[in-house]
Order: sequence, then structure tokens, then C-alpha cells
Amino acid sequence: MKIVILAGGGGTRLFPLSRTCFPKQFLKVNNDKSLLAQTVMRFLPVVQPSDIIIVTNADYVYHVQSELEECNASAAHIVLEPAARNTAPAIALAMKYCMEELACTNDEVLLVTPADHMIKAEDLFVKAIKQAVQIAQNDKLITFGIKPDKPETGYGYIETGKVYDSGYEVVSFKEKPEFLVAQQYLEKGNYFWNSGMFAFSIGFMINEFEKYQPEIIAHLEKSYAEVLADFSSMPNISIDYAIAEKATAVVTLELPCYWNDIGSWDAMYEVLPKDDCGNAMHGDCLAIDCKNSLILGRDRLIAGIGLDDVLLVETDDVIVVSKKGESQKVKEVVGELKKRGRKEATEHTTAYRPWGSVTTLGEGPRYKMKKIRVQPKGVLSMQMHYHRSEHWIVIAGTAKVTIDGKETWVHENESIFVPQTTKHRLENPGQIPLEIIEIQNGSYVGEDDIVRFDE
Repeated sequence: MKIVILAGGGGTRLFPLSRTCFPKQFLKVNNDKSLLAQTVMRFLPVVQPSDIIIVTNADYVYHVQSELEECNASAAHIVLEPAARNTAPAIALAMKYCMEELACTNDEVLLVTPADHMIKAEDLFVKAIKQAVQIAQNDKLITFGIKPDKPETGYGYIETGKVYDSGYEVVSFKEKPEFLVAQQYLEKGNYFWNSGMFAFSIGFMINEFEKYQPEIIAHLEKSYAEVLADFSSMPNISIDYAIAEKATAVVTLELPCYWNDIGSWDAMYEVLPKDDCGNAMHGDCLAIDCKNSLILGRDRLIAGIGLDDVLLVETDDVIVVSKKGESQKVKEVVGELKKRGRKEATEHTTAYRPWGSVTTLGEGPRYKMKKIRVQPKGVLSMQMHYHRSEHWIVIAGTAKVTIDGKETWVHENESIFVPQTTKHRLENPGQIPLEIIEIQNGSYVGEDDIVRFDE
């Protein structure tokens, strides 16, 4: 068995914490591990790290590598999508990688899962996975369903029929319903929430692609390198529409454990611990006469007075406030911000790099101030700026700075000046993170005023 984790999505439903540059799968929601790391660790009782394939895109590769190191799974494989083409092409790409690069046969079972779900009672989860592998070997497409405990409108549903082995035959898939329809599904008792996880043998899925997606199967007949080169020409379609809703040999296994896709701030409220008044709070928060509310803060004191069923999320550049039950509309906020060309729709004030991170602390006409963190042994490119000078102040660690060919060591509480139009490089040769405050000054301080001489 191989585990395929889809980690390329740039979800925005948890805006402002989740943004295009740092989506939900990298957030640390319920403990000190990201959702992606938790997903990887969930499968380690049944497979080796080398049996895990993570499909993502080039923008996230350093995040993925970091998370794999965090959970001691660096041997996992990373497959980079050349373009965003939805889950069916992503799964096809992973299949081709398994066949060509890992020498998998048609009998190999792949279990495909999103990277950003929360699951508890993992012993029961592992048991369901093992059952799925056995059934998938009988030319079946296995889906995993969650028994609903409320008329949820944020999930798709699976309608089940006759008992099959330890699961149920699938009658149909249903889109996210209106509330009254969801209530009917709940009352009927044979509907499950669709978890978005699948298990199948490679040979089975090849046959299904041949029947229902000739464009995709045509790509799979090429080499892996050719599939990568032509990936952007694949149809933009989900595995649900492409295969699951058309296939006739589909079985649902019930996941008898807690599951949440954390697809909204309402869902986030459900998973976080609460005080005696039903408030879920994190950060520097003060709540007076507040009930059943979510208050998430980071850098500022947040004082709530008389809030009832309210969601409030603060980052250093955005505050979102919503009534509970309305948080699905956050994606509309993001859409409107994109229309207006607002950088908040896609960027955090902290941007992550292969060597560390950069946080914008403040900016105005002719200046910008940043905090730069360089990991041990991290090296920035040799570069130059036409329109600005830079002043670096070391606040932690020791910096090795090269300016116009001359090397200088800069220690804590020391500073150095980088003149305009001068080649320079910053390095951290030490064993602890290097942190500096950078003050830029000039006629133009845009991010595109960088001439790189190497990487």
C-alpha cells in the first residue's frame, strides 16, 4: 500500500490565518504539529515514510520538507504539480509516479487523503484503513463515510444501500445540501458525510480512467517526465466528478472515529477547548459576559463584551468578525479582496523562504522595516538593489555578511550598512537561528527591486 497525501490546495476558508501563500494544511490548529504533519503521522503505524507520496506545488515544497522533518518522515516522496488541475489529475500524477519511479504494479493499493483533516481515535482509523485495503483488492473503489450527528450543509454526502463486507454499497453522491435536505438525510439514516478519502488499486483506477476520462488516461500512457511536461493540459476536474460519481463498484466504509475537515471557522470552534461559558479563546483575550464565541488573537489584546455566538479572528494585518453559522462566506471576502487587488488575500506579513522567513514590521513612503530569520547554515542569494540601501541590526545569533566582496562578522547588538547598488549576501554559519532587523530606505522599496547573482 502507498499513501497519497494531496497537499497542493491553497484554501482560503480559514482566512485570515490560511492564505494562498500559507494554506490550511500548514496551520497548527490543535497542538504543536501542523495538520499536514498530523496526517503523515496518522499513517506511520501502517506504512513506512518511504511509502508516503505527498502531492503539492513548488510554492509549498519547503513547507512540506520542513513538516516531514518535524515528524521524522523525510524519506517520504514529494511530487510537484506543475499547475493546479484539481484532484483527478493530481491522483493520476501520483499513480504514474508510483508506477514508474517506485515500480508499483497494478495490484498496489493507493489510499488518497487530503492533508488538512483532523481525526481522533486513530486506532479505529488504522483498523478502517486495513479493511479498505482488503476490499480494494477486489476491484472496488473505497470511500470513507462519517455518520452525521447534525444536518451539516458544509459537507457532501454519500447515499448507501446494501451491506457489502464490512461496509455498504454506494447508491449515489450528493452535493452540499440545503439545511432541510441535510435534515432529511440525517433522518433517513443511510447517508454519510463524504470524508474525501479514497482507496483503490492502481489497475482498478486505470480501468476507470479508460472508461470515463480518456483525456487523463492518454496522459498516463506517456512517461512520467512527459506527464509532468503536459500536466497543465489535463482536464481541471475533481476525482468525485471524474470517477466516483460514475463508477459502479463503489463501497463506503464508516469511519467510527471523530473527523473534522475544519472547513470553516464554525468547524474550528467545534474542535477547540472551551471555557465554562462555551468560549474558545486563544491569545491575549479578555471576555466579559461572552457566550459560545470564538476569539483568536495573536499580537494584540482583544477584549470582548457581551458577545454571543460570534467568531472573531485577528492577525497582525486583518481582523475578521462573523456570526456563527455564517463563516462559510469567508471565501466571498477573499474573492472580493482579490478583485480589489489586495495583497491580504494571498499574503501574510510573514513570508517563508528555503533559508527561513521574513516578516514585515512596518512600511511607509521611502522606508520598510522587516524582521529576518535565517535558519542555521542558511544562506541568502548574492544580490543588489538599485533603489534602496539596507541597515541590518543583529538581535540574535551571528551573521556572516559579504558586501562588495568583503566578509564581515556581525554579532548581537551590532549593525552593518549595505549601500545602494552594492552586491551583498547574508549567511548564518552558526548553530542557532539568526535574527536581524532590516531597515530599508530609498526611492523605491518594492520586493521586485532585487537583482540576484546566484541562488
